[in-house]
Amino acid sequence: MTASSPRFDLPTIEDESRPFWEAAKEGRFLIARCQDCGRAHHYPRPFCPHCWSEKVVWEDASGRATLYTYSTVFVNDLPPFKERLPYVAAVVDLAEGPRVMTNLVDCEASELRIGQELEVSFRQISEDVTVPVFRPV
Repeated sequence: MTASSPRFDLPTIEDESRPFWEAAKEGRFLIARCQDCGRAHHYPRPFCPHCWSEKVVWEDASGRATLYTYSTVFVNDLPPFKERLPYVAAVVDLAEGPRVMTNLVDCEASELRIGQELEVSFRQISEDVTVPVFRPV
């Protein structure tokens, strides 16, 4: 990848999501919880997707999840994904309830099982961005 190649793996960090990304840089996984209905949600946003309340607060998540589904990616020509091939894209159910898209690390796809217990880990992808990923417990 050249210095001028665009990065397709960097999130857009906005004021509403900044606490999430700052916590990830510290090795903490945050979720949002609605103070009106009490439900947790993820991805970071300033309102509850369940009741539309704007009374949303950040809280540290346990970092525990179970594997809902996954796929091994063998072809992706976008930088920097090509250098990571093959990788495991997954959907996991957080212990707190929300379902999250992520990558699985430190595992062989042949050893993965739906319902498998996972824990959060973190991957630094740039000087400013660290993303949560998951690995088998």
